[in-house]
Amino acid sequence: MDFMEIIIETDVKNIGKAEDIACMAAKGGIYTEDYSHLEQEAREIARIDLIDEDLLRKDRSKALIHLYVSPEENPAETIAFLTERLNSNSIEHTIKSDICRNEDWENNWKAYFKPIPVGEKLYIRPEWIEDYDAGDRVVLNIEPGVSFGTGTHETTRLCLEVIEKHIEGRKTFLDVGCGSGILSVAALLLGAESAEAVDIDPLAVKMAKQNGDLNGFAPPQYKVIEGNLADKINGKFDLVVANIVADAIMMLSKDIRQFMNPDALYITSGIIDVREQEILDTFERLGFQIIERHEKGGWLCFVTKAV
Repeated sequence: MDFMEIIIETDVKNIGKAEDIACMAAKGGIYTEDYSHLEQEAREIARIDLIDEDLLRKDRSKALIHLYVSPEENPAETIAFLTERLNSNSIEHTIKSDICRNEDWENNWKAYFKPIPVGEKLYIRPEWIEDYDAGDRVVLNIEPGVSFGTGTHETTRLCLEVIEKHIEGRKTFLDVGCGSGILSVAALLLGAESAEAVDIDPLAVKMAKQNGDLNGFAPPQYKVIEGNLADKINGKFDLVVANIVADAIMMLSKDIRQFMNPDALYITSGIIDVREQEILDTFERLGFQIIERHEKGGWLCFVTKAV
């Protein structure tokens, strides 16, 4: 099987957080090039004094994180996931990708993205698939483009399953960091009367609007807004969802209460299990009671309410 190599370049000061985010997506291996302590490590670890001239010319202020993904893991979605998570953590970076062998990955990854049932009611259909059998499930048509959110990643599946469980009787929906818009569209298909989605990435906003159109949703029923949550969103909602990384959830949660109706639920996902205690501490400090905890493949999803 051929793999795609994805290379994240960032300042060495960001290497810890950037590696944590890369590890979330790297099931095919990861390694880091960090030359900031080259001479010291050469002496103390490698026990050598002579260092290759090419290594000495390396930029000591930058680090390169290499990770590898297989076609089943959808390289386009992996890049979108990394971009969204790095941006949400304010980590300046560039991302490059290359095929380990000569392949047309931009199109070939689609061969591995098949229609999938999610939860008890949803059936996610890539828009280029014509032959499918959804049975009595609700069909959610999706074109992810370069935005995170096809339903194949554990965090998205967790959110979709939890939304399905709690959407009944809840009319208004807010999706924070919407990516492809899959959660908002799913909420509408499952019975929400209206949904708003917000993202700082203009490409995500574009794809979220297109996915709304694919499923027959447009303003005022379905609004997609570019910008920051506190600056762009007005009103209160019955169900608020944030499928983003732990750091962004902890930062945003202090403002979430103002967008929640009295009986609203706040669902958070995209949290890797090693960050659980930090999230729990944040919820306790901000006055959110945990109603449910869900886990899939090392990822966590919490259902909370304000108390």
